[in-house]
Amino acid sequence: MLDHLVYAGPDLAEAVARVTALTGVTPVPGGRHVGLGTANHLADLGAGMYLEVVGPDPAQPAPAHRRPFGIDDLAGPALVAWAVRTTDIDATIARARARGFDPGDAVEMSRETAEGELLRWRLTPPSAPGSLRPFLIDWGTTPHPTTRDLPSLPLLMVTGTHPDPASVTTATDALGLEFLVRRAGTASLTAALRTPEGRQVALS
Repeated sequence: MLDHLVYAGPDLAEAVARVTALTGVTPVPGGRHVGLGTANHLADLGAGMYLEVVGPDPAQPAPAHRRPFGIDDLAGPALVAWAVRTTDIDATIARARARGFDPGDAVEMSRETAEGELLRWRLTPPSAPGSLRPFLIDWGTTPHPTTRDLPSLPLLMVTGTHPDPASVTTATDALGLEFLVRRAGTASLTAALRTPEGRQVALS
């Protein structure tokens, strides 16, 4: 199932402000990815899913390597990736490889919350920007972010466009997912969200 959507930008405060201006909902601070040079803010998408707004952490020095999700190359905030939750990431990787999609090897990750709590999980490397292929995440025994007090921003639908839709559906079919992707000149993700006033807006 969908775990979370990643809305990334070269300036974290600007990315959060864009979401707030569009939806009327302000994602709350999630925490810092120590060593990666990033931090995030979160909002609850409903049904155990959430929105991660991520960007450079002004409290950390610039990392020696490039930040994840192509953050260092983004001209502005954009919906850049999506994560699929699994409770057995090694078995899910093996099944996907047997079906023609290699998500990569799982690595350990962590984040320090605003309260100083260290959260740990495992994930596969996010795909290259523009691929639209999801990455996998396994929270293990760590409480899921949606168990915390997050502002509500219900997700209605996620769709994509890509110059080669088959390259995306190869991955989603291997993971047993249904995902609507249309052919277009550029790759993009779009999330339809419902605001507190009941309006439908598109985050892309």
